[in-house]
Formats: sequence, structure tokens, C-alpha cells
Amino acid sequence: MIPLNLPTFQIKLSGTPEKPTIFDILRRKYVALTPEEWVRQHFIHFLIEHKHYSSTLLANEVMLKVGNKSLRADSVLYDRNLHPRMIIEYKAPHIKITQKVFDQITVYNMLLHVDYLLVTNGLEHYICKINYQSKKYLFLKDIPYYENL
Repeated sequence: MIPLNLPTFQIKLSGTPEKPTIFDILRRKYVALTPEEWVRQHFIHFLIEHKHYSSTLLANEVMLKVGNKSLRADSVLYDRNLHPRMIIEYKAPHIKITQKVFDQITVYNMLLHVDYLLVTNGLEHYICKINYQSKKYLFLKDIPYYENL
């Protein structure tokens, strides 16, 4: 896997050379090591270890239902009352962050109505804060510390 624009962490790998796995600290199990999962694990560790996000308030692979259709948000951050605050969408490092990626995360937000949307491919990170009253969003320069959300 390629180096990312994120700090390193204590990576736990397992599996076989043909089917490598990486330990997901939120799901507490080894999962298939794909390029997108490589980004997810780095980013989750970055949020917890460097931005003071609580692992107990983060969830991976959150199931959402729209009518008969099932969707899955990559990660969701909750507040202390367990209301969704942020949706995080991961892409593999070779996938460009485009409007299509933001359209995808916006669909999830129609259900969760969060304050922040974050998209990353491990090399580029974009976060925006949504103001529902003014119907506008503001792209932030940096990912905020949890206490500043």
C-alpha cells in the first residue's frame, strides 16, 4: 500500500499474501485490506490519536435505508447524545475526489442530517460545515479537533 498524507500508526496486519487483512479498531475485527480500507484505518487513527475523537463515538460501515434500498456510510461520528454529527466517505488513493463523491455523501446526509461532511482519499481531505438555516456550506481549511466541533 502507498504512503498517505496522514500520520502513521501501529498497523496490525494479518491474513495471507493473497488475502491480507487489517485490524479495524472500531469493528474490533480484521477486515479485508483494500486500498479504501487502508485509507479508512489511517484516517480513523488520525481522528482518534491526533484530533481527540472518541472511538466510542465513531462507527464504520453504518447501514442506512432509503425505501427498499440499503446504503452504507463509510464512517459516522456521533455526539455524546448519539446524534450523528459527521459523515466520512473514503476513497482509494487513486480515486479523485470529484462532485460525484460529494453527491454520494449528500445522499447519506438526507437521512442523517449532520453538521459536517468529510471526504478523503488519504492524500486529499475535504471537510465542510453545513449551515441548514442559511442553506449554505463552508469548506474548512483543517479538520477540527473534536472539542471544536
